Amino acid sequence: MEVFLLDLRGIETFFWVARLGGFRAAADKLHTSQPAVSQRIQLMEERLGVRVFERDTRGVRLTAHGRVLLDHAERMLQLRRDMLQVARAEIGLRGHLSLGVAETLVHTWLPDLLHRVHDRHPELVLQIEVDTSRNLRAQLLGGQVDLALLMGPVSDPSVENLPLGRYPLAWVASASLAQELGEGPLPLERLAQRPVITYSSASIPYQVVRASLMQAARAAGLGLPRMYGSTSLSTILRMVCSDIGVGVVTPAALRRELTQGGLRLLQVASAPLPDLSFSAAWQHHGDSHAPAAVAQMAVEIAALDHELINKTDQPPLLDTIGQTEAC
Repeated sequence: MEVFLLDLRGIETFFWVARLGGFRAAADKLHTSQPAVSQRIQLMEERLGVRVFERDTRGVRLTAHGRVLLDHAERMLQLRRDMLQVARAEIGLRGHLSLGVAETLVHTWLPDLLHRVHDRHPELVLQIEVDTSRNLRAQLLGGQVDLALLMGPVSDPSVENLPLGRYPLAWVASASLAQELGEGPLPLERLAQRPVITYSSASIPYQVVRASLMQAARAAGLGLPRMYGSTSLSTILRMVCSDIGVGVVTPAALRRELTQGGLRLLQVASAPLPDLSFSAAWQHHGDSHAPAAVAQMAVEIAALDHELINKTDQPPLLDTIGQTEAC
């Protein structure tokens, strides 16, 4: 009987050509050339003695044999990942990991995650990129970051997601502006007369708040509401603290400012604001042990953070607090 060996690299190439629907896309995913992908597929077909793809002017599609083999290929790649994970279970992670983080998490539990990663894996070097969730998604799919902590999940067949929890949004204002506005619940048309500052214009919070403000302004006979959208949470915070307007952000990122009294939560008579839902996302091809391990640590840290939030006595943040040093 003829004995032959199937190259795992060829199996992985076959998997990604099938998943992404083309040789060029697979070449980009595997950081190689299109001729190299073609050569690997040709070698695999020769060794198996069957064709796995039909090629024509419209692209490539799986043959009947290819459809059957795809499931086996996926299981073989998963076995390789499992084997690597078992082999490294007792060994600290090493090397470099590019970590993309949405700024909201920078202001909440990212420092705790960094401490845990350093304690458990001192030889793992993290390169941290802070960006919008939209940009982080593109960087993850493009291979620029290994793990992204972002508003998600990322819907892509190549990506694994773990939930990091949900954070509610709230209306906030500086202590001086909150005192000027008076006790709530505040009518939405009153806030529509002032600038409202929130996440970028492409974000769901911006779109929801704008729609509510426009409806309230129209009903009250007011002009178009003024809104400032920013991709930087620090910029939003600075603008709100400077009395430019009221903000719509998650209080989880403003704990110090709320506790010290520089910012106040506002009670507003409006429809409920959407929550911000975050995920840890990484691509599961190749050796994804390090991103998966750090993602799991992020899940643990996020759970502790939510537990802390649930234990915190929230009502005092709604009360008048005399100190205003935080802004």
